[in-house]
Amino acid sequence: MEQERCRQRDGDGGGERERCYTPGSMVLLTRLAKQVYRRTSEELLGMPLRHLMTLSYLRDHDGAPQQELAEAFCMDANNVVLLLNELEDLGQIARRRDPADRRRHRVELTAAGRAALAGAERAQESIEHEVLGALDPEERATLWRLLTRALYGSEAASPTAAGAESELTPAR
Repeated sequence: MEQERCRQRDGDGGGERERCYTPGSMVLLTRLAKQVYRRTSEELLGMPLRHLMTLSYLRDHDGAPQQELAEAFCMDANNVVLLLNELEDLGQIARRRDPADRRRHRVELTAAGRAALAGAERAQESIEHEVLGALDPEERATLWRLLTRALYGSEAASPTAAGAESELTPAR
């Protein structure tokens, strides 16, 4: 696979000159995410992708306050409420008042939510296999560890990157 792309036009109008660049990590992650989105369907997962994302987050942060979900997903609080209403109507989550602060709701996975998540994650494995087909199992495990550490390092209310890496292991 080509690591660098060369021979871009020079912007000064002086013709074509060889100039190499390497796409940054954010560009690569975004392009890879687009490949995942392109291959993902509600029919395949058994649920909308937004439900999978939410249930997965709640498995790792069970009892999280609604506001934490809004921050983690970079969503408006009203949209989080609508999303949680959908999941609650399906019986996949339950919202409970926080005993320490009655104004706050904590969100918990139900048994139905755990079962739905397990089914969606089995379907997700086939998508990952297709998208990450160029990587061997060891490389996939390394990618997973690095992505996990980067994500937890960027989430303000999450465990430290070192702690997250030691506590979590890939499901594959």
